[in-house]
Amino acid sequence: MMRGLAMNPAVLVLALVLGALPVHRGAAEPATSTGAGGVHFVLDIPYATVGDVTLKLDLHLPAGTPRSPGIVWVHGGAWRSGSKDSMPLRRLVDKGYAIASVDYRLSTQARFPAQAHDLKAAIRFVRARGSEWKFPTDRIVIAGDSAGGHLAALVGVSNGHPDLEGSIGEHRTTRSDVQGIISFYGGANLTTILQQSTPHGLSVRVPALDLLLGGQPDTVPDLARLASPVFHVDRNDPPLLLLHGDQDPQMPINQAHELMGAYETEGLPVQFEVVHGAAHGGSAFYDEERLRVVQAFLERHFAP
Repeated sequence: MMRGLAMNPAVLVLALVLGALPVHRGAAEPATSTGAGGVHFVLDIPYATVGDVTLKLDLHLPAGTPRSPGIVWVHGGAWRSGSKDSMPLRRLVDKGYAIASVDYRLSTQARFPAQAHDLKAAIRFVRARGSEWKFPTDRIVIAGDSAGGHLAALVGVSNGHPDLEGSIGEHRTTRSDVQGIISFYGGANLTTILQQSTPHGLSVRVPALDLLLGGQPDTVPDLARLASPVFHVDRNDPPLLLLHGDQDPQMPINQAHELMGAYETEGLPVQFEVVHGAAHGGSAFYDEERLRVVQAFLERHFAP
């Protein structure tokens, strides 16, 4: 904008009328739409701002009143790629569950623990504001796949941790705890993941961990432990459902075994669904059979 225009209100008004200057319309409103079966979408809702990055989430809302709990979905992508646009649990929305699919800062934008800070801010946001869209706020389950499964488990078992809560967003006094965790083929212990990996897995994990942690786990051991759900499990943690393929060449199935073991040591409710013949991801994890497993988990622990 020219300084002369900024100083002269009459000229400024004339310039706006003639289109010489852009009209400031504020932040873009979330886009809304309705899909098949009456599913309602509210897209690109800003939940926090970090520097010049605006973090957003999408709501997938069923027809009618959603069932409890509300679900926060965390996408995968080796911590360095992916987006909230990838949300494979549409069948659950058709069954009556509301899902908030969340973007977070990727490891190409910020190192860990930025990702945990963002996701906890998203939980605080949906708990504080979700009722505006009829999203259930009393009980929340966090779920994710691959790197998103790792982050979901980490956020789920680290309630109140001073290094992981962060101070992102406007709802800092709102709780960020969750009442359940679902991890689809996610990591659990970054201090052992490389020793358990196949050559293909190493080709993915080594550069991914460099971006996430700023080094390999053995060079930044304290940060690797902070980023590992197994080291945060205690008797206050919520029910956990693990789904992992026994032919996964990229995320070792032993990661799920480790997290299950940590839960069993504390006497916590945990269910491990091995998807026989499955590799890393794919439709087998989100078909009707696995949907029934997930829905049974939700109904068992969150009956009205």
